[in-house]
Amino acid sequence: MIHAELLRDQGILIITPEGALQQSDFTELGQLVDPFIEAKGELHGLMIYTKTFPHWDSFKALLTHFKFVKNHQQHIRKIAAVSDNTVLSIAPSIVTHFIHAEVRHFNYTDRDAALAWLKV
Repeated sequence: MIHAELLRDQGILIITPEGALQQSDFTELGQLVDPFIEAKGELHGLMIYTKTFPHWDSFKALLTHFKFVKNHQQHIRKIAAVSDNTVLSIAPSIVTHFIHAEVRHFNYTDRDAALAWLKV
């Protein structure tokens, strides 16, 4: 499950994954952000805020996640990975080879600093 909050006035999407990610999570995210991206052209920022690294409930959910990233990454300026999880802490050095956005890691307790960085 993914909880999502779109800060429309700032163009920032905050997602908080909890438990196993499902295919429907990415459909719902698309329904939330696609109209905004269509109207504004991009998201200024995306915050992934999670204490633990999420997993997927099925292979189909994983594929849907990859498709979502592929279709949306060019419309996101910055991504903040806010987590104490080791996998997410090294993600910026890996994903910058595959996506357009500037990516930075923040410790889980630094949510406010991450949000401030996304706003710049």
